[in-house]
This record gives sequence, structure tokens and C-alpha cells, in this order.
Amino acid sequence: MTPRLPRPALRTRIVAVALAAAVLAGVAVTYTVHAVRRAQPAASVSEFGLDRGHLYVRDERGGAGDGRVARLPLDGSRTGGRTTGGPTCARFHAAGGTGLCLQRRPGIPPKSYAVVLDGELREKRRIALTGIPNRARVSASGRMLAWTMFATGDSYAGSSFSTRTSILDTRTGYLVKNMEEIPLTIDGRRYHSPDVNYWGVTFAADDNRFYATVSTKGRTYLVRGDMRRWSAEALRMNVECPSLSPDNTRIAFKKRVRDGSSDPWRLYVLDLRTLREHPVAEHRSVDDQAAWLDDHTLAYGLPGADGRRSDVWTVPADGGGEPDLRVKGASSPAGVGRR
Repeated sequence: MTPRLPRPALRTRIVAVALAAAVLAGVAVTYTVHAVRRAQPAASVSEFGLDRGHLYVRDERGGAGDGRVARLPLDGSRTGGRTTGGPTCARFHAAGGTGLCLQRRPGIPPKSYAVVLDGELREKRRIALTGIPNRARVSASGRMLAWTMFATGDSYAGSSFSTRTSILDTRTGYLVKNMEEIPLTIDGRRYHSPDVNYWGVTFAADDNRFYATVSTKGRTYLVRGDMRRWSAEALRMNVECPSLSPDNTRIAFKKRVRDGSSDPWRLYVLDLRTLREHPVAEHRSVDDQAAWLDDHTLAYGLPGADGRRSDVWTVPADGGGEPDLRVKGASSPAGVGRR
């Protein structure tokens, strides 16, 4: 005959059995969740990364000093909303699973960092810089990075500014700290001058050829460069902040159309085969290195109505259509396409 347990002992045994069952259930749930997570691709469980089919911007809704990276649907859908959660950057660009974030840091003279990011926008490398962040570009493959800093001044509108442009090969780790030593040819002759400034680099699909702006003696030129030969050749005058189209056939750029004014530039597109240019339908002055969202659409930043932040606009590259306000309170647009 099985002896009966006293009531307190029986109650203790029931509680122990219930706790054990709860623990086993918790272990089973935890195991199932981890198994499901292991079965899912990494992108589906990532909270924020460089996902294809998205437009990335520097979010300025809290004021121009905030600048956290955010993303929206690349197709222009207004239903997707803006997702924040990226790093804080003064300038940003991304392509080919690589991000480039230029960050300000306290100090006099002005100091900054160039931060190289992976596809999950996690830091891979940090380079200390001197100056104010101005332009950032990543090649389509994600291999080549370029950035421009204002060494003195903070605007291209006047003549009292100096820039320093660097190029980083992420595959080899080789860093060109300052482009100014590259052998330059203008009008068929090797050119030397102490006032040479470079800015606004854009890379071709082969990660060797590149285009940039060079300024000297009060003139600006579009130059075509070769990384392997380490040389640059001027192609034409009055081209600033070039941006190469995805099909590598055209360059969007800002052209100076008025001197001595607060709105001196207009956005143009140059056909590299014919060297013919045409203005786009944006009639306001654009002081930005436009980004190609695809082979037909340009995105760029313009000052917002409140004067505290920028807005991102888009316009057809063929000269038709009209400007469209794409993202309010944002700058540094970068499209991560589906291909």
C-alpha cells in the first residue's frame, strides 16, 4: 500500500512538477526559435543594412546636425515609410555592399573620420581626417571609395577654399591620402600649379577609370583618371561634381551658369561619347554631387524651406519631366538597386 503524503509535501511536489514542466516548455520554445533563425537568411533577421531595392539618405528631420542614415523604398512608394537606425554621418554613400560615412569630430582645426561600413552598416575601418566633410562616393562594386574634405572654407561659391580628396581601395587597403600629386594633363601638356584642387570623384564599372573635378587658375575641368597608370587628363571646362551613370555612358554634373551670385549652378548631363550636354528640368541652383537612382533618374539635395535642413529631389536625366520632392528633411541620397 502506497503511503499518503502529508498535504504540505503533496503541495510541494505538485509545484515542483509544474515548474519542471514550465522549464521544459521554455527550453523547447527557445530551441524552436533558434532553429527557425538559423534556417532564415541573414538579411531577413537584420534590423538595418544595405538591402537591395532601397534608397538610403541622411535623415535631417531633427535638424541638419543629426544625420542618422535612413532608408525608404527605391521605387518611390510612399507606403513603405522611412526606417531609421543607421550610423550618424555628415555625408554618406553606399553601393555594392559597402557604405562610406564621413563623421565630424570635435576639435580646432576641424577634424573628421572616414568610416568604412559593411553590408550591415557595421564599421570595418576608421580613418582620421582633417577638415570638413564635403563629398563621398562608393564605386558600383563597393571596392573603391573616395571622399573630399574642405581643408579651408566651406563652400564652392567663393574663391577662398581648398579641398583634399582621398581614394581608398578596400580590396588592397591602399589609401591615396591626397590626389593633388597625380600627374595631370591639360590641353595635351603636363600641368603644374600650386593651386590645383580636386573634388567629386566618381568611379567607372571597372574600378580603374574615374572622373573628377579639378580647379586651377579660377577654372574648373572634368578630368578622366586611370588608377593603374595613376594619371589624369582634362576633358572639358566648367564641370563640377561629376556623377557617372550606371551604364557608364553619361555624367551628371553641376555647371556654373552665373558668377558672383548665391545660386551659380545648374544641373546638366553630359554624353561621354559625343561630349554634348543638356540641362535637366531642375532650374534651381544645385550644389550637390547628384546620384543616379537608375539609368534615367537623378537624385540630389536642395535646402529645405525652413533653412535648417535639406530635402531630396529627383528629376529625369533626359531633360524632360519636372523635379519631384522625394524625401523631406534628408540629404546624401544613395540608391541600392536590384541588380
